[in-house]
Amino acid sequence: MVFHPDFDRDNAQQTAANPLLTYLQHQSPEVLARVAKSVTPEIQEIISHNVQGLVGVLPSDNFNVQITTDRENLAGLLASAMMTGYFLRQMEQRMHLEENLASTSSIQPNSPKEK
Repeated sequence: MVFHPDFDRDNAQQTAANPLLTYLQHQSPEVLARVAKSVTPEIQEIISHNVQGLVGVLPSDNFNVQITTDRENLAGLLASAMMTGYFLRQMEQRMHLEENLASTSSIQPNSPKEK
């Protein structure tokens, strides 16, 4: 997924009220691409299934699927996908942290015996 930083420049009032949107618009395309590439395939798959579930999935070989929506609904869909991605990334990091803590707690140094 490619995020174009100018996607909402014409709505200045909404942009001014949303610091995250302002921040994203001031990021270079290279930074946004690097962040997008850092997502694991597992998270990409979950987000893909989530978006497909929201939009609906019909087999493309039997149907000519076209989806029409307005700007607000598309923005809501993109926001949902972004929030899902952030949540999943945090949970993935937590899982790895717990795995690392569990492996280090099972390796305890030999403590001196009490006399």
